[in-house]
Amino acid sequence: MKARDEKERLYAQLSRIGKAASAPRRLELLDLLGQAPRTVEGLAAEAAMSVANTSQHLHVLRAAGLVVSTKDGLYVTYRLASSEVAELSATLRRVAEARLVEVRRIKDVLYTSARDLHAVSGRELLARMREGNVVLVDVRPTVEYEAGHIRGALSIPHDELRQRLRELPRGKDIVAYCRGPYCVFAATAVRLLRARGYRASRMEEGVPEWRARGLPVAMAPLATP
Repeated sequence: MKARDEKERLYAQLSRIGKAASAPRRLELLDLLGQAPRTVEGLAAEAAMSVANTSQHLHVLRAAGLVVSTKDGLYVTYRLASSEVAELSATLRRVAEARLVEVRRIKDVLYTSARDLHAVSGRELLARMREGNVVLVDVRPTVEYEAGHIRGALSIPHDELRQRLRELPRGKDIVAYCRGPYCVFAATAVRLLRARGYRASRMEEGVPEWRARGLPVAMAPLATP
């Protein structure tokens, strides 16, 4: 009976992770923190939630050991507790896409406008970068670029792209990437670039997927074109 009791206690502890990740908003917060550490206020703005609601969700995630926080004056900054948490988030997404028809349908709707846009795989992108015939553009917010970006990528946030088109050469292929499979920033950027006469395509993967494959990720101040 003692072994049985301990086993039940073990599974009860494991279930804390599932309970913490059971809310859609908390899954979104984990995805955002997979891009870069953020303050409560920054997360609230990105997730379109109130600061109070965001703080409550983060408290649950922290209690389950999925995120950690540091305080600097009046601001509290959160980050993922470890790379395993990012892997957990990615695994959950893969399983859901493989087993739930609804997930695939929603993703199709999300990417309806991008169906005719060629998606470059990470392997293909790496080969083209080594050959030097492609310009890689990170269209995520600056804070995410600085926290970690694909080595060699230029930072041009999606909301600044229209004003900074002159920084991109017309003689090379442009590949844009954003936060990963559920982000549409890259698709929007590619449509704008093509409308302005650039040869452009997108990469569906993001930095977390790139890092998980052991590929080079840089964490440095902004690079200039």
